[in-house]
Amino acid sequence: MVGIEAAATFLVAGMASLFMAWAIGAGSSGSTPFAPAVGANAISVLRAGLIVGILGFLGAVLQGANVTEAVGTELIGGVSLSATAAIVALVVAATLVAVGVFSGYPIATAFTVTGAVVGVGLALGGDPAWAKYAEILALWVLTPFVGGGVAYGTVKLLDWGRLDERRVTAGLAGVVGAVLANVGFAVLGPAGEDGSIAGTVAAAVSLPNAAGIDPGVPAATLGIALLATGLLAADLRRDFAGGQRRFLLVMGGLVAFSAGGSQVGLAIGPLVPLFDGSGVPLLALLVGGGFGLLLGSWTGAPRMIKAIAQDYASMGPRRSIAALIPSFAIAQTAVAFGIPVSFNEIIVSAIVGAGYAAGQAGVSRRKMGYTVLAWVGSLALALGLGFGIFSAVDLIVG
Repeated sequence: MVGIEAAATFLVAGMASLFMAWAIGAGSSGSTPFAPAVGANAISVLRAGLIVGILGFLGAVLQGANVTEAVGTELIGGVSLSATAAIVALVVAATLVAVGVFSGYPIATAFTVTGAVVGVGLALGGDPAWAKYAEILALWVLTPFVGGGVAYGTVKLLDWGRLDERRVTAGLAGVVGAVLANVGFAVLGPAGEDGSIAGTVAAAVSLPNAAGIDPGVPAATLGIALLATGLLAADLRRDFAGGQRRFLLVMGGLVAFSAGGSQVGLAIGPLVPLFDGSGVPLLALLVGGGFGLLLGSWTGAPRMIKAIAQDYASMGPRRSIAALIPSFAIAQTAVAFGIPVSFNEIIVSAIVGAGYAAGQAGVSRRKMGYTVLAWVGSLALALGLGFGIFSAVDLIVG
């Protein structure tokens, strides 16, 4: 009987995780990456939902380990989440995210999951992980200023008449190429570690040291950046408007991939302690979480794509590119350091920054005010509900 009860508990926990993955795919990771591209009329809403689902799945499998382990083991100290605690945390967080999806307000997924996991962890008698909270809070606070500021500056740079817009846009592609060259991928590193494209190229070429410094990775990074710059420059010379749209779609794809790598951890992270020592590899959890993201993107994302693309700012290709570049960089920073971050916060901040650079075109202050309140409120509400509901369930079961 004990075996049947344990199996049933694990099954319920898995279903709660799948529900969370669906809610994230329908809301945060499924809607935000291509929202600027949809706002710029570079791609349709339905096609965006289809593509982002596939790219999000790939990102979950290839980059999801860091955030997954952080959510599962680093948000609370002294205890491991039980199956019941994981179920309560996931159901609380997923319900709040789903409410945001159907109400049209993008709830910050990382806020709800982090709050719910910390809430149930404290109810279990765990200790606050203050050092990790400091990392998380720093990224959450800096994201609007960095993302919005970089987007604002990029739009101003593109609008500055003293510089040729084609060259500036091609240079931005070089910056993106340099970032991409140093992004970690599970398939490029040794077992249990990530490897980068620049690192792989450097190892294959094996340049001699210069003054005791290995120039391999910097040289590979520079080469990839120049390649990206040259390819886009040639495309823009042939057809400026078409090349601009294609660059925008590439950026949307990179952000969608990054979303999968970051957001899957919010869905399956609470399950990590349950499967520790069970022989189930983390890759299997990542595949399952990625599948849930894909389903959410395909079935629920179009509504939120429309909300973000049309309700927050009137976006053209120029401002959309400006919004996606910092979004990609911030997302990859979060993935590298294993910090749960909300893509709604990243994208919305960048969109608002780009909108203000164009004279506050289409930016709804009232909408943004409600959104910020929803972000802060969801964190507090998730923490309180996680603590309260788990305490009640534990009291009844005990």
